[in-house]
Amino acid sequence: MSSTIDGLTRAIAQNTSYDAFAPNFSVAQWEMLAGYLQPLDLPAGHVLIDQGSHDRSVFFIELGALSVHLIGEKGQMQLAILNPGSVVGEGSFFSRLPRSANVVATAQARVWRMTPIRFAEMSNRQPGLALELALALGAVVAKRMVNKPKRVAVT
Repeated sequence: MSSTIDGLTRAIAQNTSYDAFAPNFSVAQWEMLAGYLQPLDLPAGHVLIDQGSHDRSVFFIELGALSVHLIGEKGQMQLAILNPGSVVGEGSFFSRLPRSANVVATAQARVWRMTPIRFAEMSNRQPGLALELALALGAVVAKRMVNKPKRVAVT
């Protein structure tokens, strides 16, 4: 698969869901952002996020779908399916709390990972870019929190 960010930008532009990630980036800013992200190709069944883990990375979905599910006393409960153009991991990215759910690739998928360390580096070198990214991620969290069914899917 390609290592350019073009596929991700297309997926984000085409995402019309209620909680869509919608940063206001120019083409040059997307290219700059790509330098702070790591593309990951996931096979079907790959566990991207483990419930209870302390990783704070946020992931941007380019291809495929991810299932968000909670493991509880009564077994596993699916909370959401996230499609291309969506983000996952935003809750822990901001809160520094353990992951609230598992996230698994339902089929082959491609995501782009932003770690807190890379975000801090971007904040120092490209503060405007980091601010727009944070505001767009914050908007996703806010929209998911006011939509009761999606609230539980903030990971």
